[in-house]
Amino acid sequence: MSAPLIDEAIRAELEALYRAPERHYHNLSHIEALLGLAQEYRPALSDPDAIEAAIWLHDAIYDSRAKDNEVQSAALARQMLEGRADAGRLARIAAMIEATATHEVPALGHASANHDAALFLDMDLSILGAEPDVFDAYEQAVRSEYAWVEEPAWRAGRRAVMQAFLTRQHIFHTQAFRSRFEAMARENLARSIDRLAD
Repeated sequence: MSAPLIDEAIRAELEALYRAPERHYHNLSHIEALLGLAQEYRPALSDPDAIEAAIWLHDAIYDSRAKDNEVQSAALARQMLEGRADAGRLARIAAMIEATATHEVPALGHASANHDAALFLDMDLSILGAEPDVFDAYEQAVRSEYAWVEEPAWRAGRRAVMQAFLTRQHIFHTQAFRSRFEAMARENLARSIDRLAD
């Protein structure tokens, strides 16, 4: 039996990163929520262990002032998982992590891998379709992570991000997540944009 991609030692190292005090949303609770979704959708995944690894590592490097967190997190994934996954699998995990910068499904060369990536990205965006009070808490937590940004700049930048999601034909890539989260996500995003414009 092959060794798990994320063993106890790696998990402990990552948990320490996610417990950093400046992480208000991109923290261990976020990872645990995604792991719960991964477990729920496990039968639909062709490589659930790779998805679990991508979840654990996708926000491992997080600095709200930086522009390359996803690239840095992918690099850390390659480093931590070296020798635990073959080159192709490691490349897929890294590509999924890097794709969280745009939430566009990367072309991984195989339908099952592409579907796994779509589900992974949908899990990461599922907070957009949360109940309004949970979504509002998420918004406040992200604002806390960007406390250094002055309010006018924050409002303009955040509104642009929310608007970009809202103007997509579909926020979520998979039918399962569209059915479950799309309508509420659109309501939450519209409400957020209105609030940011006030």
